[in-house]
Amino acid sequence: MNLSFYDRAAQTTNPTAKALLQLMDTKKTNLCLSADLSCAGDVLALADKLGPQICVFKTHVDIIQDFTRSFASELTNLSEKHNFIIFEDRKFADIGHTVKEQYGKGLYSIADWAPITNAHILPGEGIIDGLKSIGLNKGNGLLLLAQMSSKGNLFNEAYTASAVEMAKAHRDFVIGFITQHRLTEDPAFISFTPGISSTDQGDALGQQYVTPRQAILENHTDVIIVGRGIYGATDPIAAAEAYRAEAWQAYTDRLCL
Repeated sequence: MNLSFYDRAAQTTNPTAKALLQLMDTKKTNLCLSADLSCAGDVLALADKLGPQICVFKTHVDIIQDFTRSFASELTNLSEKHNFIIFEDRKFADIGHTVKEQYGKGLYSIADWAPITNAHILPGEGIIDGLKSIGLNKGNGLLLLAQMSSKGNLFNEAYTASAVEMAKAHRDFVIGFITQHRLTEDPAFISFTPGISSTDQGDALGQQYVTPRQAILENHTDVIIVGRGIYGATDPIAAAEAYRAEAWQAYTDRLCL
């Protein structure tokens, strides 16, 4: 499947998936920035500084020590200013009723400001039903964790295959996967790959890295997720520009295959 992001946008009915594919095509970026920071001001400053380079801004809202509802509002404003989509990396992993409450209520009210979130399928298909009951009417999209980049993870082939089957059964809400390889030729599903580094092979806590070119060109995924390699760099803007350029070139090279 070597369709362009532009052509693939017509293959999905989910508003967030369609918007993301169109955004990547027009903005010419398939870079997702992972903002693993604990201060709201630092997260917002990062979004404002690097927003022009990215298609998706990924948060871990539960590590932000000074979270307020105004943070979510300010981040939404920045997403409109710089044309990126917010992805709250919540990794839901509970029964349908519980995740429904976690997603739509509480301090964070994630469904109200993050068009993309994600979930494990360990609890079964009910987890998708629970999140879908809140997010579908808002036009949100869900990514399923099908593969991970950490050493020793327990995601076997059967688990990954089950994630794909569940996604197909809920293609109006599930927009793709967190994965190391493309898992289906269905152009509606978007593949996000974490564990990306142009220089390092891993870290002290089991993270394993591949390069942007390996992820996009060799493993045929769509979006690279980069965190410390950008915000931890001496010059984050230059680092973001480099990752963006490498990932986009890999995508354009793939279209020529």
